[in-house]
Amino acid sequence: MPPSLTGSGFALAVHGGAGTIPRDETSVSRTASYRDGLRRALTAGRDVLAAGGSAVDAVTAAVGALEDDPLFNAGRGSVFTGAGTQEMDACVMNGTDRRAGAVAGIFGPRNPVQAARAVMERSRHVLLIGEGALAFCREKGVAFCEPGYFHTEARWRELQHAIEHPGRAPPQYGTVGAVARDRRGNLAAATSTGGMTGKAPGRVGDTPIIGAGTYADNATCAVSATGHGEFFIRHAAAFAIAARLRHARQSLDQAARAVIDELAAAGGSGGVIAVDRDGALALPFNTAGMYRGYVRDGMAIHTAIYDEPYQSG
Repeated sequence: MPPSLTGSGFALAVHGGAGTIPRDETSVSRTASYRDGLRRALTAGRDVLAAGGSAVDAVTAAVGALEDDPLFNAGRGSVFTGAGTQEMDACVMNGTDRRAGAVAGIFGPRNPVQAARAVMERSRHVLLIGEGALAFCREKGVAFCEPGYFHTEARWRELQHAIEHPGRAPPQYGTVGAVARDRRGNLAAATSTGGMTGKAPGRVGDTPIIGAGTYADNATCAVSATGHGEFFIRHAAAFAIAARLRHARQSLDQAARAVIDELAAAGGSGGVIAVDRDGALALPFNTAGMYRGYVRDGMAIHTAIYDEPYQSG
């Protein structure tokens, strides 16, 4: 692990999805836009932490910025199901007391991460789905947008391509997420996604499942995952990383890499971002690339896409 990924003070990492990200002319030309999106998210979360804000506030702000960016598969940029609809999932978890809130299969709230946070803070439940979740969000004043806000031509074309060429599209998982340690040593994680292009209506992946795609516990670490959700659910991937810290006394980097390698051996692709109670960061993945970045107290923002040295921004 590079020395810059360990330290004290606050720490924040974000991801914008993993998968087979080609290095062709089209993707290279969009690299700057993806890096800008990651940088905006990191800036939003960093500003919260630098002002003494909480880890929960920071991850909510960072994920909200990614949800507002149509380049990423969450919120405004969510992909379409096989039926031409959009269904979004999100989760927030507070490492201080392991409170959590999640939503699944929703459409309408501008920022699904805010819907998940409302469940965490304003209900006695952890996970709400579908129409019941939407009714709850309206009751609690969560901001909604008209359907057209979420319809992007790029995502619609992706669905048409998937329908016309089944099985030919390379896997690319556009989940977004953030993990943070604030200056008080508290951890939090948040994750949000539109799912997989052409997925079956009603399909829910790992994002809103505590311990699969999202987890936070001050005693160990905070984790947000992106990848083939079914595998992350079966392997309880996010919790498995925390369990390795707690029971095997592994470092965060050892634990995160071991779980990602385990998923790869089982046929699951993707990656995670994680921060431990001491502020160490890990961002491993087993795919061609993962949109990712991090920032820590008093240091520059770093972003990366492929298996490359981190670039400051």
